[in-house]
Parts: sequence; C-alpha cells; structure tokens
Amino acid sequence: MNSGENFTKELLRAAEEAIGYSFRNVALLEASLTHKSYSNAGGGENNERLEFLGDAVLEIIVSEWLYAAHPQAEEGELTALRQRYVSKTALAALCERAGFMRFLRYMGGEQNLGSKTVESLPEAILGAIYLDGGMKEARAFVRRFIVASHTENYRSLLQEYVQKHTKQTPVYTVREENGAYVCTVRAMEREAKGKGVGKQAAEIAAAEKLYRKLTERS
Repeated sequence: MNSGENFTKELLRAAEEAIGYSFRNVALLEASLTHKSYSNAGGGENNERLEFLGDAVLEIIVSEWLYAAHPQAEEGELTALRQRYVSKTALAALCERAGFMRFLRYMGGEQNLGSKTVESLPEAILGAIYLDGGMKEARAFVRRFIVASHTENYRSLLQEYVQKHTKQTPVYTVREENGAYVCTVRAMEREAKGKGVGKQAAEIAAAEKLYRKLTERS
C-alpha cells in the first residue's frame, strides 16, 4: 500500500495492468485509489463517491447477467444468487485476490483503513471505469473479476478438497433436460445436482452444492 505518497506513473501503469483497463482520464483512477485519510490531510478527491456509484453499477450488471443466465429462476432465487457476487465478503476476497490494496494511497497507519476499505475498493474502481469507459467496460471488469472468479472458484475448490482427502477427482455427468442442462457430480461417496442454461453453468451449480455438502459435513 502507498502510505502518504503521491502516485508515480509507474505505479499507475501497474494499477491499470492489475485492473485490466487503461484510463483516458487518469484522475479517475487516482481518485478510485485514494482513501479519505489522504484527502482529509492534503485535499483533493477520495474514492467514497466512486464507491457509491460503483455499488449501483455492480448491482445492475450482476442482476442483468443473472437474469439472462437463469431464465427459469424466480425473484427470490435471483436475489440470493446476486448476493453471492455483491456481498462485502465476496468483494473483500476479490480485492485481496487481485492485489488492489497495494495501490491504495492513504495517510497514517493501516489501522486507519479497516475492513470496509478492502470491501469497497473494487466498487470504487468499478465506478471510475464506468465514468471513464461506460457500461461496456464496466461489464468487462465485472465479468473478469467478479463473475469469472466466482463461477470458476467452486469447481477449483471442490477439486482441491476432494484431491486432498482422496487423491481422486470429482466425476461430472451432464444431460439435457427440458431445454436446460442438469449435471450430477460425484465424489467421496456423495453427489449433488445442478441445473443451468449451459453445460458449464450446470457443472458450476453442481460443484457448489457438493462442495458445501462436503465442507459442512467436515
């Protein structure tokens, strides 16, 4: 993290590489990576307003994606699914995984930051991308860091868990049913089923259910 220092061109370029987006208006990038402790001490913008905007943009993009990806899901199910992607826990994990905190500009010790800083930083970055590049670039950021990482995560988690305990790998079986796909995944003498509009979505849904079953048991 960048305590009490101004941004350098090298640091900003590294931040853009980590984010996967090049800003036309670099001031937006700087603001998204500036904690209020820094702006309170030296003036200028911080990332709280961008966080507010990014929170709204994130919710509409994830809602839009889930609506298209799960045409048979009801409102309550879609709401529960969305929460997995936009929860503070999920955003904090994303921030840590992507390493965004190493670019944050702040003043004082790390004790001034708190957990909310980690949770809100991806939203601030998303808000800046939305203002700089519009909804198309905002969607690309969400797909790259939020949708893709979440959907792939359960398959990876399940495989790692099963291999750790049995030295084997989960077995997936997919069939088509009523215009959708149903996947059954088996491992460690347990099984779970998942449904999706595509084979990959069905496998991910099944992997998540089985992973939760196995870890809850243990």
